[in-house]
Amino acid sequence: MAKENSESSLSLLAETSSFWYPLDYCYQRQNMVLPKLEQVEPDQIPQPFQSLVVHQKDMTPTLEGFHGDQIYIEVLHRDYSDQYYFREVVLKLEKNHQPVEFGAIRIFLERLPRNAREAILKEHMPLGHILENHQVEHVSCPIGYLRMEPDQLIKKTLGDSKGQWHYGRRNRLSNPSGESLAEIIEILPETQIELES
Repeated sequence: MAKENSESSLSLLAETSSFWYPLDYCYQRQNMVLPKLEQVEPDQIPQPFQSLVVHQKDMTPTLEGFHGDQIYIEVLHRDYSDQYYFREVVLKLEKNHQPVEFGAIRIFLERLPRNAREAILKEHMPLGHILENHQVEHVSCPIGYLRMEPDQLIKKTLGDSKGQWHYGRRNRLSNPSGESLAEIIEILPETQIELES
């Protein structure tokens, strides 16, 4: 896998206080403007999206249970060095390659065992499966919930939306010591979810 280090400002590299992190960092490094985003309360999220994002479980097994199929990832962009690893991914179903999530993620590789790091850098298996397979203890700690008015990147990745909003969450995976293993923005497509609900 070739390194793709950006020469643009890394001012958001250590900035985790922004609710939109690391999505804002991923957009900044591509010189793109964030789409319209709003924080929402759990009861403002319609079903079936609410049951898919408002929980303290890993997203991958939640989506696999809903869709009844295994999931793999496709990496859209990446930015990494020895100190950090960011990527934008789309999660797809094995059976028909339908997109079921867009994710922007920072993974703290230095806090993971070597075999888990190697599996992550192969860029095929979702992070949740890798942590489970390599017995990495972690907890999922949602920080909040969001809705997004999709821009061209999201429409191209997840498909056109019949409504105005896609729904998702800002999530953090932490180890038992409370250190972050990953910071994630997870966004679900409207059309595919509604089709199967």
